[in-house]
Amino acid sequence: MSAADRSVSLVTLGCARNEVDSEELAARLEGAGWSLVDDADDAGVVVVNTCGFIDAAKKDSIDTLLAARDSGAKVVAAGCLAERYGAELAQALPEADAVLSFDDYGRIGERLDDVLAGRRHEAHQPRDRRTLLPLTPVERASAKTHIPGHGTAPDLPDLPDGVAPASGPRVLRRRLGGGPVAPLKLASGCDRRCTFCAIPAFRGAYVSRPPAEILEEARWLAGHGVCELVLVSENSTSYGKDLGDLRALEALLPELAAVEGISRVRLSYLQPAELRPGLIEVLCSTPGVVPYFDLSFQHASGPVLRRMRRFGDRVRFLQLLDQIRGLAPEAGVRSNFIVGFPGETEDDLAELTEFLSAARLDAIGVFGYSDEDGTEAAGHDGKLGDDEVARRLAEVAELAEQLTAQRAEDRIDSIVAVLVEERLDEGPEQGDGRVRYEGRAAHQAPEVDGTVILMGGDPAVGDIVPARVTAAEGVDLAADALETASRR
Repeated sequence: MSAADRSVSLVTLGCARNEVDSEELAARLEGAGWSLVDDADDAGVVVVNTCGFIDAAKKDSIDTLLAARDSGAKVVAAGCLAERYGAELAQALPEADAVLSFDDYGRIGERLDDVLAGRRHEAHQPRDRRTLLPLTPVERASAKTHIPGHGTAPDLPDLPDGVAPASGPRVLRRRLGGGPVAPLKLASGCDRRCTFCAIPAFRGAYVSRPPAEILEEARWLAGHGVCELVLVSENSTSYGKDLGDLRALEALLPELAAVEGISRVRLSYLQPAELRPGLIEVLCSTPGVVPYFDLSFQHASGPVLRRMRRFGDRVRFLQLLDQIRGLAPEAGVRSNFIVGFPGETEDDLAELTEFLSAARLDAIGVFGYSDEDGTEAAGHDGKLGDDEVARRLAEVAELAEQLTAQRAEDRIDSIVAVLVEERLDEGPEQGDGRVRYEGRAAHQAPEVDGTVILMGGDPAVGDIVPARVTAAEGVDLAADALETASRR
């Protein structure tokens, strides 16, 4: 087997949590002597870190695996789709040379050696990963199951440049991209039992990462050019419950914001029912922590939410938003919603649209309900026809587009702090020689909430620039820099 054969390209699909998992795989592979390459055409093996959340994501994962095969490389399926379906996926997709479980990650180098050598890998039989951990959260730290993106590895040799250091907690991570922003995993898994969601079954029960481990990784990321940390998990508001401290996140956030080189800390994936007043106050008042609320509302009708096995309703959610904006009037708020859930009536839909009209959300994701394998909702009665779900989806999506555009227009003439992510060309429509930059204000998370086109200020990538908003187009803003950029 030549050194050229032991080259691997990692392709990541899905959410920011998968990005962290891919960077763990990259560190493990490099530690095992594999060479990482960007282009599949230059790789002996292509590993596709798949997404298995909804049908569209599954299709994208399959299409990506098939396209990787066209490069002539060996192809390996990892990630959520692979974990969720295992042997079934391997049988349905013979183009994949191996289908790996999360349990294979600890020996990923050996698994790819087997693939190159033509040794058959027996794909796993899927199982509910919640059963691999103790039912009691505080007992989970002693469990030996593999959790992607977690833990230390003192058994690894010294790692090359770009991989987390050997001293202190051994963070298994190698950055696969550049830029001033990176996700940082707080926890994995979920203990909630939402009737529409299959994620807990293949991601497992909730496990928090120890604060020391998270802080060490934050320092390492800062040392590699990162100035905004995006804290990710399946449910960030549960952080610390298995560590014996439900207020652990309130203590951790200021510590992360104090890490040298970190300008912004952004928290994502919040459950409204678990959002405590103390956490709201920390998010709204801690320097370096942006007042940003990624709230998983899913609907606003009480009866629909009960069928989803969730809590709240339109009135309670509006009260929560009032509480947030009482502390931080310009706080960013985004959420996702499911329409056409089994049993949803026209009155339920009206309750949702009334909430959206009153909530002043900065970003709204709307999805039409569809059955997911292994979920309770797949067996519910009161299913709506595909055409009716599509009609409701189109109606709510159009309203959401109008409302978020209006919310962006409301920010015109306000002052925002823009994190510069890219220098663009000169804006021809200005004709004044000013260079344009692309970045994000505090209320905008990466990739999902729009951007700011910044004029002037002469910043570098990673700088924070105060700017006055001059225009809006959809959720995107344009702004003029008020002064030269400042570095923290």
